[in-house]
Amino acid sequence: MPSKLPSTSFSSLTRCFRACHPQRHVQSRLLSSTARRTTDGVYGELTAMRTRTPFIEAFRKQQAGENPSLAVPTAIHERDISPKRHIRLGTIFMDLDALAGVIAYKHTGDSVMTVTAAVDRITLKHPLSEICDLELSGQVSFATGRSSMEISIQVAKAPKEGSVRSEEDVLLTCAFTMVSLDPTTKKPVAISPLITNTPEEKAMFAQGEANYARKKSASALALRKQTPNDEESDLIHQIWLAQQDYHNPNTPTRKPASALFMHDTTIQSVQIMQPQYRNRHNFMIFGGFLLKSTFELAFTCASSISHTRPTFLSLDPSVFENPVPVGSVLYLTATVAYSDSELVSDGLLDKKSPEGSSRIQIRVDSKVRDIEHGETKPTGTFNYTFEVGRDVRIVPQTYGEFMMFLDARRRSYTAMSPWNLAFLDVRISTFVSISGREILRAS
Repeated sequence: MPSKLPSTSFSSLTRCFRACHPQRHVQSRLLSSTARRTTDGVYGELTAMRTRTPFIEAFRKQQAGENPSLAVPTAIHERDISPKRHIRLGTIFMDLDALAGVIAYKHTGDSVMTVTAAVDRITLKHPLSEICDLELSGQVSFATGRSSMEISIQVAKAPKEGSVRSEEDVLLTCAFTMVSLDPTTKKPVAISPLITNTPEEKAMFAQGEANYARKKSASALALRKQTPNDEESDLIHQIWLAQQDYHNPNTPTRKPASALFMHDTTIQSVQIMQPQYRNRHNFMIFGGFLLKSTFELAFTCASSISHTRPTFLSLDPSVFENPVPVGSVLYLTATVAYSDSELVSDGLLDKKSPEGSSRIQIRVDSKVRDIEHGETKPTGTFNYTFEVGRDVRIVPQTYGEFMMFLDARRRSYTAMSPWNLAFLDVRISTFVSISGREILRAS
């Protein structure tokens, strides 16, 4: 055997290879193309880059028993079940964002880059008390030809064969704002406007238009742009006076056992962003992963201060300010910003939680740090509302904490009405067996 390969020209080797493998053909591929892959923790078919399984083929596999439903114990996946044997809402939030992306690309096509700009609201309608198959359905509900569009989605129990889904079967409703960008310049590009024909479509479009106007109005009145009003200023002063009495030995007033200083409720998490959580564009983290991470930290914060299992109620409108690059470090900070069991009541807000319980609002601030350059940017603020089985009162002390308190109080007072999700003409429907093995689509 020779110690080295004989000196043969590259062209000769190429001709030899083609002669030995005449049927082999190397197909050219664009540099921007992406091989099939999935985002970790999300149903594969929501983020897959390959042609999807036809509806009839998926249905045939289901009938043949190849894809057991979630109701079958052996099909339950650990990523979907909490330690208390409940369905994990965090993983559902990931699927909601993934489905919103699928719907957006159905509307815009693949020539643009679509990203999640905001989660307008997620509202829990009827908590699930059993493990069952879920159906995620949604459509574009508002688009005027600008760069943004509203995607309305609902999650409901999958109806049994021959039955009709009832209102009680709806688990939650939500709305996402998606923005289309030019893949090269990363600047917003105009997309096709939405054409409405039926009365139901027109009503949904009008609701989306009202939501858009409401968001602009709320943004103009934000505490970063406007000072607290007279009523809020009086409330701040009353809370400050109450705290002074706690330290005055000449007054009988003492801090209630249920009162917690806001800074004592804060918890944090730090994690590096791994490639398995990237989006379909390869270099940024999937927005659904941020929803899952912030929700689970908020849930942990609510559990730690109440020593009970919190019940999720809603996610208030939240904006993704900056993207999170793969390889960066994500910092999350969760704080209990408000409770409807108020320390000082002014009579304007009615307590909605039962006696002995509280509705608390958890604010999760996220920021990302570039390891190489040390630059830190805010990536968004997420406001989750839970109900806990304990009387909890929040005591802000610094001016910054008072602003967080007032912002959360405004959200509680001016909570948006439930989104109008009359899915009578669904553009895209997804049947999901949460084992992650099955998905049926009709478009």
